[in-house]
Amino acid sequence: MTAGAARDVRRLAAWLREDAPAGLVDLNPGYASVLVRYDPVTCDPEALSAELGRRAGALSARREREPRSFEIPVRYGGADGFDLADVARETGLDEDGVIEAHASALYEVRFIGFSPGFPYLAGLPERLHMARRASPRHHVPAGSVAIAGAQAGIYPCASPGGWSVIGRTDFTLFDPAASAAATLAPGDRVTFRPVRSGA
Repeated sequence: MTAGAARDVRRLAAWLREDAPAGLVDLNPGYASVLVRYDPVTCDPEALSAELGRRAGALSARREREPRSFEIPVRYGGADGFDLADVARETGLDEDGVIEAHASALYEVRFIGFSPGFPYLAGLPERLHMARRASPRHHVPAGSVAIAGAQAGIYPCASPGGWSVIGRTDFTLFDPAASAAATLAPGDRVTFRPVRSGA
């Protein structure tokens, strides 16, 4: 997905939240689309579809919120990043090279999904692009920093997963008691900072 398509998704979702058309029940922005749930009893579906099309065609005039920036500390390798050695072998880098490449990039949150608060991060250096694991794990620890394809991500809670885990963070990604349960939002910028275990 291009950066332009990601901006359009964010702009449309924000517009619909700020000024919801009649009948709109809920919406979920995705990678390149916005899922709209509506109540056909309280609106004319054809009129709603036309309004959504009108807004989608007028997004260039909409201003986007300023992105926030987050620096996330990561303990790379060892018990925290149990796939780091495999990633190094796959990419032809040594472990320090993987860490340097991953931590030197600027990432953009494109989508929150898979599990509550899970950020899909664009910006992974091309030399770290690699396929998902052939066999997903039943348990990936909370805070695991991982890569798959052209993306990076962070597991907010323990869950199954098929991405390669290269580190772990104590950064809180999801708090259901907070006013915004997911800490990160589409459009936010993320950098990673290597730290030692116990830091």
